[in-house]
Amino acid sequence: MRRKKRKPRNEVKFSKLFLVGVLFLFGLMAARASELALSDKIDGINLQALASKRTTKTDIIKAERGTIYTSDKEVLAQNVSSYKLIAYLEEKRTTDKNNPQHVVDKEMTAEKLAPILGMEKDEILRYLSKDKYQTEFGSKGKGLTELTKDKIEALNLPGIDFIESYKRYYPKGDFLSYIIGYAKDSIKENEDGEEEVTIEGELGIEKYYDDTLRGKDGYIKYQKDLRGYKIPDTKEDVKEREDGKDIYLTINNSIQFFVEQALDDAEKVVPFEWFTIMVADAKTGAILAASTTPSFNPNTRNITNYVDLNVGLPYEPGSTMKIFTYMTALENGVYDGNETYHSGVFVTKDGTEIGDWKREGWGTISFDRGFALSSNVGVINIIDRHLTASQLKSYFKKLGFGKKTGISLPGEAAGKLDFKYETEVFNAGFGQGITTTPIQNIQALTSLTNNGVMLKPYLVEKIVDPDTNEVVFKGKRTEVGKVASESTVNKIKDLMWTTVNEPGNTASSYKLDGYDVIGKTGTAQIADPEHGGYLQGADNVISSFAGAYPKDDPKVIIYGSVKKALGGNQNVLINAVKDIIVNISKYYGTSPKQEEEVKQDAITLSNYQSKKTTAVKEELERLGLNVTVLGNGDKIVEQYPKKNETLAVGSKVFLITSDDNLTVPDVKGLSSKQAESLLKLLKITVTLDGTGYVTAQSVEPNTKIVDGMTIHLTLTPKF
Repeated sequence: MRRKKRKPRNEVKFSKLFLVGVLFLFGLMAARASELALSDKIDGINLQALASKRTTKTDIIKAERGTIYTSDKEVLAQNVSSYKLIAYLEEKRTTDKNNPQHVVDKEMTAEKLAPILGMEKDEILRYLSKDKYQTEFGSKGKGLTELTKDKIEALNLPGIDFIESYKRYYPKGDFLSYIIGYAKDSIKENEDGEEEVTIEGELGIEKYYDDTLRGKDGYIKYQKDLRGYKIPDTKEDVKEREDGKDIYLTINNSIQFFVEQALDDAEKVVPFEWFTIMVADAKTGAILAASTTPSFNPNTRNITNYVDLNVGLPYEPGSTMKIFTYMTALENGVYDGNETYHSGVFVTKDGTEIGDWKREGWGTISFDRGFALSSNVGVINIIDRHLTASQLKSYFKKLGFGKKTGISLPGEAAGKLDFKYETEVFNAGFGQGITTTPIQNIQALTSLTNNGVMLKPYLVEKIVDPDTNEVVFKGKRTEVGKVASESTVNKIKDLMWTTVNEPGNTASSYKLDGYDVIGKTGTAQIADPEHGGYLQGADNVISSFAGAYPKDDPKVIIYGSVKKALGGNQNVLINAVKDIIVNISKYYGTSPKQEEEVKQDAITLSNYQSKKTTAVKEELERLGLNVTVLGNGDKIVEQYPKKNETLAVGSKVFLITSDDNLTVPDVKGLSSKQAESLLKLLKITVTLDGTGYVTAQSVEPNTKIVDGMTIHLTLTPKF
């Protein structure tokens, strides 16, 4: 019997090693499987999120940015629709030959699109011949207006579609530009790797209230197939968008226009570096107007300076600060207006000579007289005899200088009140060596128009939810605190009245017969940033005016300043302030000798809708109104102005009749507000160029009105 041959020991050993290896690999696989099953992340990647991202599509529902208005509902900033043209090239999009969903005839499509887009037919064909699912048409296919979109849609071209977006539009151009600011497109990549365009505020109200205006985007999430289409009958996750809120500023459109026009007129007379004016409601602190020149157009952003001079550029205010130094003395109980001093030059303890603007002075005069003559030496003597540096600084701070007012604009500056030594304290008393902003001066001046109570200036009248019309914020008069007694206020107002209204005083050029203007002028030297001290020469000054109108029951506070007017010419500031006061007085109906005439000539309109056209026309003409009838209908369906509007004799009234064939009215001579309101009643879109009153219209009067009509109006200032 043959014995079986025994296997070598090394073969057995190898088999065991192989078995151990297999078991080890199996263990690794089991551990990996357990890890995959139990762990949220593998190698730092969330597998569930990755899978979801590959199968889930999120479409963003863009929130619409809110509109910015004046207090009288004039649009300052709004969204307008903008369209991008696209063409679907994939034949598989079409499932019904009778309803094609792709470009079928490329030659014909290119031929019809070319004249509308302003492109060559061959250029369009190149886009349509690409091997892509869809195509765009370059820069000329973007930013299309509603009117261009309507023209293309009327062609009924298969496979042609639009992607709607919005752009920010400022219908009044450079009107109030630094307050409004601007917003521009910001391109970011979303979670699907696609580019998204959002509008972000960059300056002014647009920046300060960016979150409020922007709103919150919504979305639709759904399961998609390999082509990116929604899988039928799958669940959608929808979040509705929240549109941005509308902001109504305290700015009065008419008063802002008066200020803008005054600055425009100034530019035509004398060169200067900059010019700025603010007007506030004397009883509430609401900012009614604020303008700076040079300005910029937020549509084109031809901007050279990103600082709003009214809030963001502190400068030495000069002698307008004497108002508040005199208030300091009065509030500390140390002022006697009959106390005298010798004017001309004051020599400090260290030998520094500080002089009046009239170096030889006016001899020995009283402190009251020194205010009217804007005597630096008068201020120095008040401080030297009766006040300490800490008393002066403390009261300036109480009036809000040296810190921000909190106005709702970005970039507000605090200014500085750094004075300690004798000469510094004296200089601070007449507005040199310290810096303030126009908005700080407006705030301090409110104490003079509210019996010693200082008000916080504010710019936003209300914020409104456009979907519900709910007022979510209401601006209001806010008292900062009592900073002066009524006796102090009355004394300062008397001094300011004398300064303007008695001949020979420093502000007498601001006198307006019949207008009870109070004010104080200032002329500040400009610091030399390179060599220290101050720049020399007549040009190198900042001239300013701080005032209110009228004295006993003030309606407005005005603060204006101009830098480096040629030859130190203050007439540009004087004329601007006087023009603004006259126009504001007319606006409020308080012009001298005009109140009774306005009341006698006023005509209040009734509601004429559904009444006979002929009868209403005859009635209004008897009252002295200029009546234009639009259409040949026998009944009135709309009117402009509306019911309860009060008009002067000779004013225009438009009656829109029950006629389907209406024609374009002649709106030349109307204000921008009147023309816009009338044309909107006729469902005509309006674009504006300039500010003021209509001098030209792009569509001739008596042209038949058609759907989607747009009229461009050219505006020119009236005053």
